[in-house]
Amino acid sequence: MELLQLKYFRTVARLEHMTRAAEQLHIAQPALSRTISRLEEDLGVPLFDRVNRQIRLNAFGKAFLSKVESALSLLEEGTKEVMELAGLERGTISIATNTLNCLSPAVAAFRERFPDVSFRINQIAPAETYSMGELLEQGHTDLGFGPVSLRSSCLRELSVLQSEVFLAVPCGHRLEKQNSITLGQAADAPFIEYKIGHPFRQVNDEISRRAGIKRNIICEVDEPAALHSLVQTGLGVAFVPKCKWNEVSQYSLLPIKDSDNKHTFFLSWNETRYLSEAAREFQHFLIEYYADEQK
Repeated sequence: MELLQLKYFRTVARLEHMTRAAEQLHIAQPALSRTISRLEEDLGVPLFDRVNRQIRLNAFGKAFLSKVESALSLLEEGTKEVMELAGLERGTISIATNTLNCLSPAVAAFRERFPDVSFRINQIAPAETYSMGELLEQGHTDLGFGPVSLRSSCLRELSVLQSEVFLAVPCGHRLEKQNSITLGQAADAPFIEYKIGHPFRQVNDEISRRAGIKRNIICEVDEPAALHSLVQTGLGVAFVPKCKWNEVSQYSLLPIKDSDNKHTFFLSWNETRYLSEAAREFQHFLIEYYADEQK
C-alpha cells in the first residue's frame, strides 16, 4: 500500500466522481481508476459501489476513509514540523474565509513585514460557512476568518473585530442629509440585501428584528461589490459595516441610533492541530491589526 494510493483514494472518496477527482489531481482518469483498483486488491474488499458508471463510497470505504483522513493529516502535520525544525521553509499559512475583502488588507500588511511568508487562501462561498469548520476540524487549513461564530466544541475562536453597521443611502436620497437615523425612518425604503445563507444576511436580519422593522428587499446579491454598486446607482439602501479599508464617497453612510448594530468577525483555529510558527505569528498579528484599526 503506497502513500500516493491513499491520497488518490481520499480525493475520489470526497468527490465520489472519478472524472472530477482525476481533474483535481491532474492525472488521467484511467491511471486513477487503476490506482484505486490496486488499492482495493491490496485490501481485499471493494471500497466503492459502482452502478451505471457512478461510484458511491460503501461501508468498507467509509470506515477506511476515516482512518486515511487521520493518517494523512498526521503525516502532513509531521512534515510541517520537520521542515520548520530543519529550516527548509520560511513559513506557509493556510486560511479559510468567506469575507476576503476584510481580510486582504491584513494579509498585505503582514507580507510587508514578512515578505518571505507564503499564503494559501481558501475562499469559502458565503452560504457555506459550515465548510470552514470542516476544514479546520480536519486540519486542512490553519485558521478561519469570518463574521459568524462556527460554534464547534473542538475549535477555538476569538472576536477580533467589531465593525459598526451604517445605513448606506445613495446620493440625493431623502435621508442623505440626516446626521443619524432610526431604522424606523427607513422601514419603507427599498433595500439591497445579501442572499439568504450569506453570513452578513444573518446579521442584518437580526438587526432588523431587534429594531422591529420588516425590510422591503428588492434585490439580493452574493458579493459586497455588487451591493455597493447597486446602492451607488440609486436602486436602494443597504446595511454596510464601516471599516477604514472600506470607506467610500459615492454614497452616504448614516449612523443608526438603534443600539448594538455591529458585525463581529471571528478568528478560528483547531487547538488539537499543529500550527506552524508562521501561522501562529499571523494569528497574533491579526489580533493586534484589528485592535489598532478600531482605535
